[in-house]
Amino acid sequence: MKLGRLGAWYAADKLGSASAIRTFAQTVEKLGYDTLWYPESRGFESFSVGGFMLGATSTLKIGSSIASIYARDAFTSRRGLISLNTLYGDRFILGLGVSHVPMVEGVRGHTYEKPIPAMRGYLQALRQGEADADTWPVCIAALRPLMLKLSAELTQGAIPYNTTPRHTEAAKKLLGPTKWLAVEQKVTLETDPATARGLGRKELARYLVLDNYRNAWLEMGFTEADLADGGSDAFIDAMVLWGDAAKVKAGLRAHFNAGATHVAIQPVHPEGDTVARDAILAALADT
Repeated sequence: MKLGRLGAWYAADKLGSASAIRTFAQTVEKLGYDTLWYPESRGFESFSVGGFMLGATSTLKIGSSIASIYARDAFTSRRGLISLNTLYGDRFILGLGVSHVPMVEGVRGHTYEKPIPAMRGYLQALRQGEADADTWPVCIAALRPLMLKLSAELTQGAIPYNTTPRHTEAAKKLLGPTKWLAVEQKVTLETDPATARGLGRKELARYLVLDNYRNAWLEMGFTEADLADGGSDAFIDAMVLWGDAAKVKAGLRAHFNAGATHVAIQPVHPEGDTVARDAILAALADT
C-alpha cells in the first residue's frame, strides 16, 4: 500500500451518529484526502467504525490512529486487518498504540505494561507465522526514540501525534528513508490569537494530564512551565497551527520539509461547528 501525501484526522466519537460519520467520511473523500485517521477512546469500537467508514467510501483509505493493543489480542487484530482489507479493497491501515494508564487500567481494567516490551510482543504475535507480514499496512503511534526504532523494525512506520517539525526531523532520521512518517497536526483557521489559543487549550487539555505526552514534550524541549496552566502560548502555537490558510499551509509544509511522508490535518473548531470543520479541510486540501 502506498500512503499519499495528505490525510485528515478526526474522532468518530465527536461525530456521534451513523449519518454524521458517513457524511464526514464522504466529505473527506470528495476533498481529495488520501486517508482518514480516527482514534479509539471511550465510544465507537475501532474496527467496527473503521469498517463502517470503508463501506461509506470507495477510494479513501481509513486508518486507526490508534487502536489500543489492550482492546483486542494480536490474533484478533491480525484477522481484523486482513478481513477489512479483503472486504474493502485494501484500504485499511492498522495503526496500533499502547494507549495510556487511565484508559488501560481505569477504563479497561487491564494492567499497563512497559510500553516497548508490550508493543514488541504484540507485534511479534501479530506477525507470527505470516510470510507476507512485512507488507501489511501496519504502523504504530511512536513518539520517543525506542518506539520509533521499533516501528521501523516491525511495521511500515510511525504515526506520531502532538509533535513539532523538529520532532519530525529527528523521527525521520531514526525511521530511515523508506518508512512511513505520518504526522498528525492540529489546525484552525481562526486569526484572532486569543480565540485560536483558547480553542487550542480546550483541545489539548485532555493530553496535558497524560504522562506519555508530557514526557515526550519535555524531550522535545518544552519545559514544565510550558505545560502548566493549560499550556504556554509558545506551546499552544506549536501544537495547534492557527491563522489564515497561507500561514497554516506554511506550518504544514514545515513537517514535509523535515521529512514527513504524510501529514494528517486535525481541524480544531468550536464544539459542534461542522461548517468550520469542513471549511478548514477544504481550505487546506491542496497543501
